[in-house]
Amino acid sequence: MIVSPASLMYNWLNELKRFAPQIRVVIADGSKEERSGALGDLSQVDVIITSYPLLRRDYARYGRLSFHTLILDEAQAFKNYYTQTAQAVKAMTARHRFALTGTPVENSLDEIWSIFDIILPGLFPGRSDFAEMTREAVAKRIRPFLLRRLKSDVLKELPEKIETLQASRLLPDQKKLYAAYLAKLQQETLKHLDSDDFNKNRIKILAGLTRLRQLCCHPALFVKDYAGSSAKFDQLMEMVEEYRSTGKRILVFSQFTEMLGLIGRELGYRGVPFFYLDGQTPAAERVELCNKFNEGERDLFLLSLKAGGTGLNLTGADTVILYDLWWNPAVEQQAADRAHRIGQKKVVQVIRLVTQGTVEDKMYELQLKKKNLIDEVIQPGQEGLSALSEDEIRELLMI
Repeated sequence: MIVSPASLMYNWLNELKRFAPQIRVVIADGSKEERSGALGDLSQVDVIITSYPLLRRDYARYGRLSFHTLILDEAQAFKNYYTQTAQAVKAMTARHRFALTGTPVENSLDEIWSIFDIILPGLFPGRSDFAEMTREAVAKRIRPFLLRRLKSDVLKELPEKIETLQASRLLPDQKKLYAAYLAKLQQETLKHLDSDDFNKNRIKILAGLTRLRQLCCHPALFVKDYAGSSAKFDQLMEMVEEYRSTGKRILVFSQFTEMLGLIGRELGYRGVPFFYLDGQTPAAERVELCNKFNEGERDLFLLSLKAGGTGLNLTGADTVILYDLWWNPAVEQQAADRAHRIGQKKVVQVIRLVTQGTVEDKMYELQLKKKNLIDEVIQPGQEGLSALSEDEIRELLMI
């Protein structure tokens, strides 16, 4: 059985057809009736492919089966032990289990514990004892069960990837809104910092930070009847025009689907054709859109960071624009690697758009602190990760 994010089920099917056409495969996808039909006579099936959300829904059926091999793709999907996904995966019966991921650790070492508790129960002690282990001890224990391959080791022919930061400054109208919202959030946050209810109000503070980030992207994301523009939005439109005129093919990622909607509308007014993919795009259609793009149909692809950031093959692109930053650099790395992967013949340019003098500057600094966690655990000796602490929230809000 292969379990993957919804966007990758059909990728797995295509690869199995390509490399092992003799293997009999079914995809358990679609409505409840369609999934039930696909799983009708399993004596005629070698491989079942499903997604994590559908595994949760169909668990009663899978829980009765015993598999020879369970392959868990993009294993960071169950990095949080307490989620329903992690519990459903853990309860599966299989003789052999493999977890595949480019980001085994995104935020904290607990994620390593969660993944190994599912694929190799008993390797680590309970969670509280695990928390006492040093990073070196964790690294030593997982080494015999971990196969790590860097692109630089195995893809000698892969072209270079160039990463750059492109800055912009808030437009006057944008700046007024940003300053007013920042002052309000600073005032609210000061009430809760250093107090016992800080953790209770953390969600509220993070929601406020999201609003600040949306103001950097485009105030129209939540300011009703906002008629102005956004510095970053104008910058993106200039870049798209310039890059398309020089024959570049572009992926634009944002975590806000409303932002992608604003970009898409503007491109429509300008007569620029593009493909679009977000969490609502059916899994089967995603592969088709990627194939069309890679074959040269249209030069621009708008993707949501969550749905388009993992697994998809978009080597037809040579330019990746990350419109807004995410707290976790590993997620952005995954998105950039949609283009920088096997099959890419051109140098790939990855551009992060950052609004200067805002929370985005601070986020970028925070990302740099986080970047080395995987190396520290898998190859000990480098700087570690700091979670979003009170001090970091102070820094982000310049309090």
